[in-house]
Amino acid sequence: MMRDETTAAAIRACAAGRHLSEAQTEKWLAMPTPSRMGLLDIAERLNLRTGQLVAAIDLLTEIEIREGVSPAEILLREDVQRACKAGGSGPWRAAAFIEALRKIRFPRLKEAVDRLSAEIAALKLPSGLRVELPKDLGSDELVVRISARTASEMETLIDAVADKKAGLVRIANLMSGDDETESS
Repeated sequence: MMRDETTAAAIRACAAGRHLSEAQTEKWLAMPTPSRMGLLDIAERLNLRTGQLVAAIDLLTEIEIREGVSPAEILLREDVQRACKAGGSGPWRAAAFIEALRKIRFPRLKEAVDRLSAEIAALKLPSGLRVELPKDLGSDELVVRISARTASEMETLIDAVADKKAGLVRIANLMSGDDETESS
């Protein structure tokens, strides 16, 4: 019982330091002890911001309901642990952690992003030419970015865009839900 009280006090301190709402704090405290402690460890290690902690609590709860798996088990998954232990800054790892949870929570979104990313990679675009997907596929806007230092390089990259037109149109069609390839 003492361990639960100590864990609850540590969670309350962490939540207060991040100005977490009482409702979110209670949701966190309602988790089984291993889950509460696992999230506390990650929250402190990655220095999760308020919004990230709220997202983590909500995502873990939703995954638990959907999959019937405890948050502690979710936090121990390889992809989640990899995100927490990856190189890079704390804020980058915190964002990667939330992204790993989103991929678990929204597997169809992950599949769609993976498919679109594979289509983009298959284009084998030259450096200086980049295709950017909207965050979480929140829109159907596809961005093609050209970065050139010289007029000659710009001309080469514009020609590459023209050469890759069919593939780029296919990606745009996939984003809008149309799996048919448009001919040109």
